[in-house]
Amino acid sequence: MHHNIRKSEQNASECGISLPGAIKGCPKSDTNPANGVLHERALTGIFEISKILADPARLELTLAKIVDLLHSFVQMRHGIIALCDAEGGLDITVASGCDTNSNEPSRSRLPRNAIDQIVTTDTPLVTEDIAMHPAFTAADIEVLGASETVSFIGVPIRVDGNAVGALTMDRALESRSSYRLDYDVRLLTMIANMVGQTVKLHRFSAGDRERPPELEDRLQTKFSDVKHPAPRRKKVHVEGMIGDSPAISALLEKIAVVAKAKTTVLLRGESGTGKELAAKAIHELSPRAKRPFVKLNCAALPETVLESELFGHEKGAFTSAFNSRKGRFELADKGTLFLDEIGEISASFQAKLLRVLQEQEFERVGSNQTIKVDVRVIAATNRNLEEAVARNEFRADLYYRINVVPLLVPALRQRRSDIPLLAAEFLKNFNGENGCTLTFDPRAIEVLMKCEFPGNIRELENCVHRTAILAEGLSIGRNDFACSQGQCFSEALWKCRSGKAALQPAPILPESANPATPPDGAASSAATTVPRAGATHPIGARTPDIERVIAAMERCGWVQAKAARLLGLTPRQIGYVLRKYGVEIKRM
Repeated sequence: MHHNIRKSEQNASECGISLPGAIKGCPKSDTNPANGVLHERALTGIFEISKILADPARLELTLAKIVDLLHSFVQMRHGIIALCDAEGGLDITVASGCDTNSNEPSRSRLPRNAIDQIVTTDTPLVTEDIAMHPAFTAADIEVLGASETVSFIGVPIRVDGNAVGALTMDRALESRSSYRLDYDVRLLTMIANMVGQTVKLHRFSAGDRERPPELEDRLQTKFSDVKHPAPRRKKVHVEGMIGDSPAISALLEKIAVVAKAKTTVLLRGESGTGKELAAKAIHELSPRAKRPFVKLNCAALPETVLESELFGHEKGAFTSAFNSRKGRFELADKGTLFLDEIGEISASFQAKLLRVLQEQEFERVGSNQTIKVDVRVIAATNRNLEEAVARNEFRADLYYRINVVPLLVPALRQRRSDIPLLAAEFLKNFNGENGCTLTFDPRAIEVLMKCEFPGNIRELENCVHRTAILAEGLSIGRNDFACSQGQCFSEALWKCRSGKAALQPAPILPESANPATPPDGAASSAATTVPRAGATHPIGARTPDIERVIAAMERCGWVQAKAARLLGLTPRQIGYVLRKYGVEIKRM
């Protein structure tokens, strides 16, 4: 407001009006009672104008009301508000006493030259006598009052610092004093600024109405996203499942959603990815959390034992059935049953399991009494069940029954950013169990981040424990890892699976010992336990996998566990190779 007063004072001075010192600033005292009444009327008028501007109405009607209201607290005969368009022509003009339904007031009351000068120069136009000012034509003087002295005040209406119109008034000059003119310049400037803000809002709203529909849709979507951001789900924390990578975070969010519903879940993923932890998380986040969580590895038991384990048996049902026994389905009643390695069960047992999953009822082995249960089943497998179904190795109806909500547990190489967190947790557990204070060197973490880890989290844990045991210092460095010494068997296995030449681990021999020929009695044992220089490691690439596995199985009487120990593999790896090449296991 003070800025506008100074602007008006400067402009008035440019127009030839000299302002008394008492008017340029705020007078300290005003002993004239008439001036006090004048100020009070002006404040009341500005208050009423603010209420008019706040009402939602057409701009023309709003401006007409303001001009009419000026008569109540400003000495004037005619008042005009004129707004220009982008080309400089008159867009809206309203005057006191005009028809509010029309955009055009009486042309006899419109001093066009004076209005153009105010808008063009962006300065007020103040004159005590229009007859002495060049901006007024003879026609203007004739209409405004040729028989008397007429004073004129006009101020610009600004929008964003640019003059877009003018607010003017005229009156018959009763006194030669300039005080009233200067006072009215400041008053009209205040009102013009208020009008300018209203004009800006109306033009902005009009621009919104004329906006193309496609732009409107984009803006609406943008502002909707700002005002109503998509709700973020609370971060799910599951004990034992460590990591904050996008892959594991997405899995945990799905687990939190799936856990609330009573539906069968199939966990897919490679061995060692933590499928059992995911199953336990689903149980703990479900309404069945306080009920039993029962788990069973289907690949660890023969079919006859598996049936008894799942369904239970009666006393005397078979030779060693000395007592009745509840099966896992009964134990998991009202809770959750986790069936790991479900892809390994036989075709005949698949049909029995299908009935239980569909009907939630079964009979114990050796009994004809039907038992009904309420069990949520979570299955897991690392097999490609779709290929197994195509080869008729897995029943299609059972596949559709367990594959209601499939969840893929990511491999460790798909969440490498979690490796430092997992390794630190495993080392912490090792330190606690063994009373150590080992730490990781920063370069050691770099080694772990570059590993493929075909055995996933289980292999990472074994790697950390093995390195911690063999580390010589108080911290684990990059040279402490087996892969830095060319002795990483998992790396050789990974490259063998991917079709690359396998690494040849160097033999571990005493530094002072010279290679020697072993005694005859120990020749065969040494050949299978300690690799000789130039010899092929059991998982090397010179001999095909299937030939080595078959030879080991023949030697061990087709017992997978013995063959696995002989080759330095796990029984699961032996079984995988046999299934891959379709080798039928011989019964000895």
